[in-house]
Amino acid sequence: MRSSRGPGQRAGLSRDRVLDAATDLLAERGTVTMRAVAQQLGVAPNALYSHVADKTELVDGVLDRVLAQVEAPTLDEASGPGDALHRLMTSTHDVLLRHPQLVPAFLARQGARGENAQRLGAVMLEHLATAGITGDAAREALRVLIVYTIGFAAFDGATDERPLPRSELRATFERGLGWLITGIIGSVG
Repeated sequence: MRSSRGPGQRAGLSRDRVLDAATDLLAERGTVTMRAVAQQLGVAPNALYSHVADKTELVDGVLDRVLAQVEAPTLDEASGPGDALHRLMTSTHDVLLRHPQLVPAFLARQGARGENAQRLGAVMLEHLATAGITGDAAREALRVLIVYTIGFAAFDGATDERPLPRSELRATFERGLGWLITGIIGSVG
């Protein structure tokens, strides 16, 4: 008995293969299109739509796969909410530095929206709530920490001549992150 398969399935595609090709293209060209992914995979563009709805979902899928690498410490693993946030954002920065070619996509999308992004956002909001920051203030703090981390990864990951050594950039990132978190947590009261 034959099973009914969609176009992407007949081409031997999977969501992972599509996202792998998109990741390669983003790394190579800094941009991605459905047509370019299809060409790289040797299929017609419509075969991709069995696995991703559109280019936005394609890019979000690539970015979210990267965020799966971020370590999100629990409060039990940290010495308080400030330390937990610091460790989470430092891990995010490290992951972004391992994938500098994707940082422009994170900037263009103003972060990511997939499952892993939502999980990390929920963890951050939980840590902020433990510090007494909830509601709009917590969402704003989350945005500030994300923008700082992505922005610093873009600055740190620049391939042009570096006026500062990587170790100094890292120390500056860590110190600035500490100042931000101290200011955020200190704003309660």
